[in-house]
Amino acid sequence: MSIGQYSIIESTLREGEQFVGANFTTAQKIEIAQLLDAFGVEYIETTSPVASPQSEYDCRTIAGLGLHAKVLTHVRCTLADAEAAIATGVDGIDLLIGTSSMLRQFSHGMDIPTILERATEVVKHVLDRGFEVRFSTEDSFRSNLDDILTIYEAVAELGVNRVGIADTVGVATPLQVYDLIRQVRARVDCDIEFHGHNDAGCAIANALCALEAGATHVDTSVLGIGERNGIAPLGGMLARLYSMDHDLVSKYNLPLIRDLDDLVAGMVGVDIPFNNYITGITAFTHKAGIHAKAVLNNPETYEILSPQDFGLSRYISIAHRLTGWNAIKDRAEQLQLEIPDDDLKAITRHIKALADEKPISLTDVDALLRQWTAQHLHEGASHG
Repeated sequence: MSIGQYSIIESTLREGEQFVGANFTTAQKIEIAQLLDAFGVEYIETTSPVASPQSEYDCRTIAGLGLHAKVLTHVRCTLADAEAAIATGVDGIDLLIGTSSMLRQFSHGMDIPTILERATEVVKHVLDRGFEVRFSTEDSFRSNLDDILTIYEAVAELGVNRVGIADTVGVATPLQVYDLIRQVRARVDCDIEFHGHNDAGCAIANALCALEAGATHVDTSVLGIGERNGIAPLGGMLARLYSMDHDLVSKYNLPLIRDLDDLVAGMVGVDIPFNNYITGITAFTHKAGIHAKAVLNNPETYEILSPQDFGLSRYISIAHRLTGWNAIKDRAEQLQLEIPDDDLKAITRHIKALADEKPISLTDVDALLRQWTAQHLHEGASHG
């Protein structure tokens, strides 16, 4: 399975705004959009202009920034919503309508023939106005397969740029995603977009399988923020693709992922998780002695991501009972201390014994190394 050309639809300013802690100001949205643009995402999706007067203003503002990325907005499949989107000056309009039995019963009350009629009317209208169009079924994986395939074929014949497949509640498994995308790919010639939620922890795996099955676009948000547990995180998606083939992400300015994570985390009032993809504090930290030795000899032994490619550096943790003498030797060399290997091994045994008794720090290790050096310099002077 291989991945061809693909694009990221970055939805921090749409899906991400649905995160419970997100209350972006216009200035914050501009800052996020400009940093995403510098990073190199192909699309930036904004909140529907009909959500509120401020949302309409923000959508119009982002569309007017002159970004390299195309600006999209996400609206219900109605003529009124489509007209509001057209008026903002965005590059493309993402239309959606719920197709699962639950959404048809409890959300909009339309049957499939009515949905198809509505989709035809609105898609034609937006295409006639010259806009890029995506039509998506909402809650695709709890919808009847024949229903959504019929709808996709109909809108594809109208000339939509993309059809969208949405795992709206995070229920799908990677195999289910792969299977559905393959079936859609066999029925339509247009591009295919995948939007996957992370309620059951499969968002990244599902997005990857979508690309492997023939999808051309995937939705992400910074840190994965969004409704409930959010969607596939931008950093995690990058890590997954990079680990398969560095060339898959070479088009992006990878060091900016740290700035994006830091920026959005601060705005929504969350800490970056310790084990976050790429930017977590322990992402490139090695502790076990056997790991440290191998990483010092060749980082690829225990790293599938090179921290330098993301503007970061690895850290070898040495102040603990699991430390190895190779890691202690590396630290001594960083401190420009010349200590024979046999002595380093003895110092390492001492560090392990101390760590068994109480927590120790890097400062404690450095002090022991410097103490040994000072003592041996003194002894050398005395013998001289």
